[in-house]
Amino acid sequence: MGFLTRLKTGWALSMDSLDVLRDEPSLAVFPAISGVAGAIYLALILGGALLLTGPNPGMVMYAALFLVYLGTAFIAAFFSAALMHNAREVFHGRDPTLGEGLAAAWRNRGPLLAWAVISAVVGTVLNALESTDNPLAELASVLFSVAWSILTYFVVPVIVFEAVSVREMFERSGETFRNTWGETAGASFGVGIVTVLFTLAGLAVAALAFFVLGGSGLGLIGAIAIAVPVVLLAYLFGTTLGSVAKTALYVYATEGERPQQFDNVDFQAAGTGSR
Repeated sequence: MGFLTRLKTGWALSMDSLDVLRDEPSLAVFPAISGVAGAIYLALILGGALLLTGPNPGMVMYAALFLVYLGTAFIAAFFSAALMHNAREVFHGRDPTLGEGLAAAWRNRGPLLAWAVISAVVGTVLNALESTDNPLAELASVLFSVAWSILTYFVVPVIVFEAVSVREMFERSGETFRNTWGETAGASFGVGIVTVLFTLAGLAVAALAFFVLGGSGLGLIGAIAIAVPVVLLAYLFGTTLGSVAKTALYVYATEGERPQQFDNVDFQAAGTGSR
């Protein structure tokens, strides 16, 4: 199947994911909790590192950087796992609670932590390569970063829905991406466009408020009061929509059954199938 057809399938996937989010807005709670927890964690780690190092960071900052990667990766993976569990429950016609999603993520805390540790090591190494003045090292960092993103795209759903070893989680993730690469790109494009349009609409309202209030200091405060929540909501919206679409792709690729909420997506014509 051609790449453009795959992109079209991915776009339909993102639109149907939007309908799922409308029907089950509680799915957006998980990225919200993740964002708050991540921000608190970052403040604690970076604040503590600055107090310990002062003007000379040295190795302490590298240790802090590793902890930042580790903690943020685990937090993001944990709440993504909870969201994806509940999304699949919705696909199957059930009405999951927030507690059920969190419990599913907690049951997989060991593999999620293993994934976070590996992700933190890779992130720290890539950061070290990017910090060098060697163009070849920087190029290698970019290429490896892209390959790593592709290989690990489906790691979280693999952890949540399959009992696999650490090696197998990467193998299964890479295999699933290989089977759905076009639809994945299309879904990412669709989610990105919808998120950008949502953000632009909100920023337009903020700009209108600024000019209506005469471009004064009060207008600036009003515009900021509108723009900040819009950007935060866009983050929650895009993250949730992307996770729902990813879960739908994963479910069909591994179970061979199209979720009922995705009637507009012709997975079979797309060549996406179960293993």
